Amino acid sequence: MPIDKQKTLKLLEDLVAIDSVNPTLVPATRHGGQATGRSGALGERRASEHVRDFLRANGIAAELEEAAPGRPNVVAIIGPANVKPALMIVAHIDTVGAGDMREPFTPRVRDGKMYGRGALDIKSGVAAMCAAAVEIVREGARLARPLMIASVVDEECNSMGTEQLLRRGHTAEAAIVLEPTDLKLVIAHKGYAWFEIATHGRAAHGSLPAEGRDAIRMMGRVLVALDELEGRLASRAPHARLGSASLHASLIEGGQELSSYPAECRLQLERRMLPGETEQSAEAELRAMLAGLEKQDMEFRATLRGGLGARPAYEIREDSLLVQRTQKTIARVCGACELSSMAAWTDTALLAAAGIPGVVFGPAGRGLHGAEEYVELDSVAQCAAALHELILNCCT
Repeated sequence: MPIDKQKTLKLLEDLVAIDSVNPTLVPATRHGGQATGRSGALGERRASEHVRDFLRANGIAAELEEAAPGRPNVVAIIGPANVKPALMIVAHIDTVGAGDMREPFTPRVRDGKMYGRGALDIKSGVAAMCAAAVEIVREGARLARPLMIASVVDEECNSMGTEQLLRRGHTAEAAIVLEPTDLKLVIAHKGYAWFEIATHGRAAHGSLPAEGRDAIRMMGRVLVALDELEGRLASRAPHARLGSASLHASLIEGGQELSSYPAECRLQLERRMLPGETEQSAEAELRAMLAGLEKQDMEFRATLRGGLGARPAYEIREDSLLVQRTQKTIARVCGACELSSMAAWTDTALLAAAGIPGVVFGPAGRGLHGAEEYVELDSVAQCAAALHELILNCCT
């Protein structure tokens, strides 16, 4: 295994020690003694600068590219100029909030695992990607087609980093997106769409039931109907890898005081989508559901609002050249490579929409977004070694 494990571990430690919590996801919060918020994003910048400096110190001409003010991606292209890259490897540098994690930005190694926020998701992938690229340069591999590596910001919220890569014209024949996969090769994942339902009652004093209409109780009917809708989703033929589509109520609010009939109640919900489903098809189901409730009760009033956020599902065929080549290479390095799927969304769908087919791959660990997050260090080295071999297979 040609990867420099000590150098890879040191880079991972350095990155975990940098608070790069996504400032949009956790606004106006303090982390590590420093205030962060929508205008700050200091941690993402520091982490990106560290990755850039590491690559430059190891002979790779990495550059910062602003995805948003103060929030730069790191981009490096290795190989011949003015040729479309054969492979793009992408990993995100931002993390979710620290939550209840104790000392989240103090990396600790114990029993072959590194603990800390982002250790698994996915600074381990950033370290593995960089280590593989550094080894390619160190051994003087002659690449017939370029390799592009990118450490991107904002994956945990709006994926501005990957969107900006595409806006700047970066492209490749294929992509590997690094996420925690337990060294499995993920070839499908779900999408999502966010909606808001508002039920409309009539404000009145609580002592005047003839005049008031209770918007919160109306929302109760919506919740029952959502249960029925999810049951119908579950009864459909499942996707071979992803199972059934789903939905859940996320946030609810309504009413103004105890002594009044509530004039309005608002519910925000998430619909998880399978390949072939769209935000528009999910919205049509919800509109049909509300229309049914209106038919049952002439006084029921509700409105639906979409456009709150949506990302498509993704899948790539098992027999595609990319999947076949990637699976064989990973199996040769790691001993086995199981094809898999994930319910969570990844930036792979954005790349695919831009004409760049991709797969998802990454180290093993536990505690994703949890109070105790760790990555298995042997899996980081295996991930880096597999990426090294994939670069040679795709670019030479």
